[in-house]
Amino acid sequence: MLQATPIRALGTMSGTSLDGVDAAVVVTDGETIAEFGASAFRPYSADEAERIRAALGHWDGPTIAPAAEVVEDAHAQVLSGFEPCDLIGFHGQTVAHDPGGRGTLQIGDGALLAEVLETPVVWDFRSADVRLGGQGAPLAPFYHFALARHVGVRKPVAILNLGGVGNVTWVDPTATRPDQPGALLAFDTGPANAPINDVMWSRLGQTADLGGALAATGEVDADLIDAFLAHPYFYKIPPKSLDRNDFHDLSRAAAALSPADAVATLTAACALSVAQGFDHCPSLPDQVWVTGGGRHNATLMTMLSATIDAEVMPVESVGLDGDMLEAQAFAYLAVRVARGLPTSCPGTTGVRAAIGGGTISGVLPAALRTPIPARA
Repeated sequence: MLQATPIRALGTMSGTSLDGVDAAVVVTDGETIAEFGASAFRPYSADEAERIRAALGHWDGPTIAPAAEVVEDAHAQVLSGFEPCDLIGFHGQTVAHDPGGRGTLQIGDGALLAEVLETPVVWDFRSADVRLGGQGAPLAPFYHFALARHVGVRKPVAILNLGGVGNVTWVDPTATRPDQPGALLAFDTGPANAPINDVMWSRLGQTADLGGALAATGEVDADLIDAFLAHPYFYKIPPKSLDRNDFHDLSRAAAALSPADAVATLTAACALSVAQGFDHCPSLPDQVWVTGGGRHNATLMTMLSATIDAEVMPVESVGLDGDMLEAQAFAYLAVRVARGLPTSCPGTTGVRAAIGGGTISGVLPAALRTPIPARA
């Protein structure tokens, strides 16, 4: 039987905000976290980001291959700078997501990376979940469960990731494992940084509203917000997930406003959709730990604190790294895949049963070749 020996896993994330590739090491047995290791960030150039942006929303066609090449080259560059690890978790880049229809598409070839880096790579994490009726997202909740237990909290906590799209995980840390009924509830809350970044780029030639400075000078359009919050998605029972471009109407309406008012309104839309999302949780958590780029937006954090009846704080407040948490998650999930453990369950993606996703390319280390027997 396989002994649960922690290994050094290196995970990556290239998110829908299109800022670059995060990479981070976690020492883990796929259940507990033994140590956090080195991390790095490789930004996309403006040209690279545009090549990826051109592929968004497409399932095939001439834009996919150039975007995939950018993703693969950027990952190879950043990953080659790390000390050797036992395993790599490669998320790739999501360009299309339609779990009720065509499925989900992450570009980037994990088999190619395994060959180039001479290290086994776990990739294509989402497809198996979608095939079994799940949303394929969010996938970080099992890692969030491990983090809550690592920090040592004993009451329910929420981990809110504000990337291109917002998602939240409600965690009961008294559960013994993440796929235990009631341990987790996770879902996408609504648009987060993506529409803000799109306005900043298209109207001002800037990649983001740094610190929320522009949003702080604008006025929120209340009518636009009311229409936004009436969207049927917010009344749908989770688990549920979104594509980066699911709220076209919000972005089109904001385009009629001044840049400052547009960004202020989109920032408020993010905060209010998060607050509304907590109505779906089993209980209101005492604390909300915020990760992802949105936690650097002071205006957004102020709006969250004003609309959520809980203590809202960046994850650094409990000793975690909000810049690298998503990359760490895929290192952790890679180990779970290699050891035959589930990576999603009905409470996180709506999948019909707990399932382990992921394709493994390359030869696993000997200690990882025997899966852990299924739990009763």
